[in-house]
Amino acid sequence: MNETTRILAAVLAGMMLGVFFFVGLWWTVRRALSSRLAALWFSGSFLVRTAVTLIGFYFAAQGDWRRMAGCVAGFLSGRLFVVRLTRLKAGAQ
Repeated sequence: MNETTRILAAVLAGMMLGVFFFVGLWWTVRRALSSRLAALWFSGSFLVRTAVTLIGFYFAAQGDWRRMAGCVAGFLSGRLFVVRLTRLKAGAQ
């Protein structure tokens, strides 16, 4: 695999991590609002989402700053995707 392909793979990994992180956040907010243990939902979800995301960044970047930059760019584009998706879903309701 050449370097361009590795960077594109890191971008894709970042997108998947971003979707995972922000869908998890959206799900947690919806779930915690109706729970008596909201603080536990938020803190537990934060720890799991952050740990998975950081481990994913570590393996996707493999110590290369260009792959890390691609991973961060993918992560932010995953965020934009989830924001649009949740707005469409909220508008349909």
